[in-house]
Amino acid sequence: METKKLYECTVIIDGGLQDEVIAAAMEMVQKVIADKGGSISSVLEVGRRKTAYPINKKTIGYYAHIEFTAGTSVIAEIEKVLRYEEALMRYLIIHLTSALLEMRKRVEKYSVVIGSPEDNAGNEVEASEGESK
Repeated sequence: METKKLYECTVIIDGGLQDEVIAAAMEMVQKVIADKGGSISSVLEVGRRKTAYPINKKTIGYYAHIEFTAGTSVIAEIEKVLRYEEALMRYLIIHLTSALLEMRKRVEKYSVVIGSPEDNAGNEVEASEGESK
């Protein structure tokens, strides 16, 4: 029997699509993982974000992360299906090693203490609005 490992699949769906189409694409990705023998442990839908660079002449993408366990031979089968899905702009499946998980815990610990750059930017905007009044 093949041992199962922990993976993370990050997908970028075309952000210009309607919400129903995006939801259908997310369901399709999750269904493919489940149908190929994967077991989904968590889904984090980040939402629409500006991409770092244009992808297929599009600059807005809907980002989502899916953590799942699966056998190593299943990953190629999942990628084969995702490759031809038109709604997906990009996808990436990585193996989550113990070192990577440990680093993620440390980053989460310190990001709670320090806060994210987006949180700080919001505070600066509020402060500048208060000064201008």
